[in-house]
Amino acid sequence: MTYPGIGSWPSIRRLRTPDKTALVFGETRLTYREFADAADRIASMLTVMGVGKGDAVAYIGENSPAFLMTLFGATRIGAVFVPVNTRLAPPEVTHVLTDSGARVLIYDTELYDKVAPGIEAAGVAHVIPTGEGDGVDPGLDRLAAVATQAPPAVDVTPDDPAVYMYTSGTTGRSKGAALTHENLTFVALNCVLDYDLLSNEVALLISPLFHAAALGMGALPIVLKGATMVLEKGFEPGRALALIQRHGITMLSGVPTTYQLMADHPDWASTELSTLRRLTCGGSAVPTRILDVYEERGLHFTQGYGMTETSPGHTALPADRTREKQGSVGLPHFFSSVRIAGEDGALLPPGEVGEIEVLGPNVFPGYLHLPEANAQSFRPDGWFRTGDMGYLDEEGYLFISDRLKDMIISGGENIYPAEVENHLFDIGGVTGAAVIGVPDEKWGEVGWAVLTVRDGAEVTTQTVQDHLTGRIARYKIPKNVVIVDELPRTASGKVRKADLRARFAGRPEIVHPTGTAIPWQTETIRTASRGR
Repeated sequence: MTYPGIGSWPSIRRLRTPDKTALVFGETRLTYREFADAADRIASMLTVMGVGKGDAVAYIGENSPAFLMTLFGATRIGAVFVPVNTRLAPPEVTHVLTDSGARVLIYDTELYDKVAPGIEAAGVAHVIPTGEGDGVDPGLDRLAAVATQAPPAVDVTPDDPAVYMYTSGTTGRSKGAALTHENLTFVALNCVLDYDLLSNEVALLISPLFHAAALGMGALPIVLKGATMVLEKGFEPGRALALIQRHGITMLSGVPTTYQLMADHPDWASTELSTLRRLTCGGSAVPTRILDVYEERGLHFTQGYGMTETSPGHTALPADRTREKQGSVGLPHFFSSVRIAGEDGALLPPGEVGEIEVLGPNVFPGYLHLPEANAQSFRPDGWFRTGDMGYLDEEGYLFISDRLKDMIISGGENIYPAEVENHLFDIGGVTGAAVIGVPDEKWGEVGWAVLTVRDGAEVTTQTVQDHLTGRIARYKIPKNVVIVDELPRTASGKVRKADLRARFAGRPEIVHPTGTAIPWQTETIRTASRGR
């Protein structure tokens, strides 16, 4: 029997529920028949262009029906879909296009300046704007409309890659996680099972689909179950509240910042929320203040833990145990497993902190072109080493203790300090650099750069932010810069970031809006508050 892969899902839904509303986008409503037909036309268009099994099709754009149609159209013919973060800087986009070997790039026209440098560098064969295009360069809509032949029958295996999802690099460059058809199938199944998804769900998708969470745990489970998604280009709290009431939204996913901004909005108290029955939250634990506000409206959260490499969900904390197990990220998903290991790889008993290791059909097989990283990331018995520290309680609930890799999660975006630090060392006068996460009420965490500089060098907050602008995504740029006399280091010379976090976290008195020098203890500190 031929394995159909995730690209077959819309066409299967076309057979089973052809007239059911699949997608709502603004005033546009698409049934599963219309949605599958559109995905088939894109599959045919790509085939005419010579795209086949294993070829990479990149897409950079905000949430839209075209994003999902391209995903399913590409995977329908065995190609690999490459979603590109719209917030990346041009050099970062170039790396994704080059590393993935993209043969086709589909892009929103307002993002052309981001992709232009990478088109030639990566040797992209076909560059297609979304929409109708112009008289010279037809857009995706026009090209797909004239692609009438049926998509070819393509055999894919569960182990074939379906999506290359790029995650921020811990060593300075983003890494392409190869998510297979099996990975994405099982993460969707885990969601259907553990969140009790029904076919009458109406899910509001407000997070970017180029993130693994919105794609793997938002759009895919909805299509698998034959439910309805209300797709938004981006998140605006007032509009999200209006859409919940207008469409009778039953399911909403986000990060703590999402829910805080909605609760803080003037329309919060007057919005009818009675249809909501599933709130899922990731990125970081839901603060007590947010739990309180939502529980006053009879709303409860399911929280979880995962990463791009797990497609991304791996654990879930049931809503009815949120208070009893507050601080936990829950139990492994139905088809997932978790264990805790010590430095020597030996398994640890409940209550002891060690490295979190995971296993399951949702766990990716490895990174593109990085055999050394893959060898270090997996145990000989196949378990993936997350690099996160935590423990299991006596009932098997997972608690996160620390992040071994020092990753910062800011508003749901992952920031890896090493990537930012590599750029900081290019600034004249900088002799040492460490990027740490500092608690922030709005974003959960924000990045701070702690620097040492050469005697006589003038390195200011503005210097740092100007240097990083255009080189890395804006959300990765440190919000504040602190200049110190010396960075704390281990005997082997590694910066003790835990010491820095302990020193600067929760010290709002050292934040100064002008970026001028402020003495603090024996150190000189320059900081500045600035938006994202």
